[in-house]
Amino acid sequence: MEKFTNLKSIPSYLSLQNIDTDMIIPKQFLKTIKRTGLGKSLFYEMRYDENGQENKNFILNNEPYNKSKILLTGKNFGCGSSREHAPWALSDFGIKCVISSSFADIFYNNCFKNGILPIKIDDKTISELVEYSKRKEKIEISLDKQEIKYGNKNSKFEIDAFKKKCLIEGLDDIALSMEKINKIDQYEKKLQTTKPWVLNNG
Repeated sequence: MEKFTNLKSIPSYLSLQNIDTDMIIPKQFLKTIKRTGLGKSLFYEMRYDENGQENKNFILNNEPYNKSKILLTGKNFGCGSSREHAPWALSDFGIKCVISSSFADIFYNNCFKNGILPIKIDDKTISELVEYSKRKEKIEISLDKQEIKYGNKNSKFEIDAFKKKCLIEGLDDIALSMEKINKIDQYEKKLQTTKPWVLNNG
């Protein structure tokens, strides 16, 4: 997983509330177990018409928002099923940070496992950030300082210390396990001596 550094981008804005994971990545695209290739199908039913042509009224189909790394959304983003393909699709499209007043819990936690920073802030701050999106002006995210910089303003956000560490150091579940590989090896060697039947039957 890539390490999360300071992020600077023109934010794109989806005003809809209760965007569920099926809207983020529809079920017909869940056949893959790869984390790549899903970006083209992100928000598929909103981005494309019935003939598969791009909907020019959808923000992510237009410059400069099609290169946005920051997504502003309505509340309760990522509700619905627990599919991890949702953050995969966002990440593959290029979205590295999602800002909302609230998230579904499972989606929120899945973001951290896939290198995406979900930020919970108040509606007033989101309204101010939306103006930057409309004006096509960049905002900056500092994970280390836990703040959003826009114009001459700074807005602080809260984040769990362990989740912050994982993003900054680029640690997903596999990387966290590998950090303990020496202890795992020592434990298995001890089992080989004290309880060899455990490993042999494994």
